Amino acid sequence: MKKGYKALVDEANAEIETISPQEAAKRAESGDTLLIDIRDIRELQREGRVPGAQHCPRGMLEFWIDPESPYHKEIFSSGKSFVFFCAAGWRSALATKTAQDMGLDKVAHIDGGFGAWREAGLALEAPPERTKS
Repeated sequence: MKKGYKALVDEANAEIETISPQEAAKRAESGDTLLIDIRDIRELQREGRVPGAQHCPRGMLEFWIDPESPYHKEIFSSGKSFVFFCAAGWRSALATKTAQDMGLDKVAHIDGGFGAWREAGLALEAPPERTKS
């Protein structure tokens, strides 16, 4: 293997802005910044959500950002700032670097991801209750 995930994450972190969960919450409150949750839908269903965060599966990020893509989402052409997060901050570091490389210039990610957000005691939406069959 030429380069493992740790090297890729370290390289991304060297080129992107990393912020605390508290700073992310503050920026989101301003209305100029959107929180982007890139976790898998099963993670959201199991762990819950950050209120107001937009969900964008990591596997669709490049397609949703690119205006030339048939899957483009207007949210990424809004001119707003974006703060990405995943469970622990690895995938979001890579996603933030990708978004930055694609031309989104106001991007950052949450150090420690959703786990750090939860540990900081910030607002959460509980996962949906599962019904017994």
